[in-house]
Amino acid sequence: MTKTVSKGTIIHNGSMDCTGLLLVKSGQLRAYILSDEGREITIYRLFDRDMCLFSASCMMRSIQFDVTIEAEKDTEFWIIPSEIYQNIMSESAPVANYTNELMATRFSDVMWLIEQIMWKSLDKRVAAFLLEEASIEGTDKLKITHEYIANHLGSHREVITRMLRYFQNEGMVKLSRGVIEITATEKLEELSDQ
Repeated sequence: MTKTVSKGTIIHNGSMDCTGLLLVKSGQLRAYILSDEGREITIYRLFDRDMCLFSASCMMRSIQFDVTIEAEKDTEFWIIPSEIYQNIMSESAPVANYTNELMATRFSDVMWLIEQIMWKSLDKRVAAFLLEEASIEGTDKLKITHEYIANHLGSHREVITRMLRYFQNEGMVKLSRGVIEITATEKLEELSDQ
């Protein structure tokens, strides 16, 4: 089944029924978890032709955390019902192997994220996020809010605002309402690599 949703739509919420596997045709999705206090942190993003297994977590009994999937852009995707995918997996070793590889990749993404949070300072994480966002959007003028960055990085808006002001004072970015313009890519790269 093909479905089209607009930016901001919650496609799967961990507390909902099993949505099924999502295969992105076009657009961009974000998978994130919520803390008890309501703070978000992005665990990975999905682009064209990416598949999300966590939206069919009912198929994986050992998954013990709730993942929310949200459209970051207007997105068209296919939903593969979990029972159909499970049947295909049980009959096809290549599909089972692909699923295991995909699960391992997602696990690696989550482990990388934990490593970043535990061992990398916030200024380095914000610099890396801005560079990644510029790469995804294909522009140095990012139409994003401080809240948006905070949600991705599991921080507070006020903390991100202070960090971005510091970046501006250092000549790395220029801030205006709803826009962050990267003015010194090399400086951000240097900071994110330290």
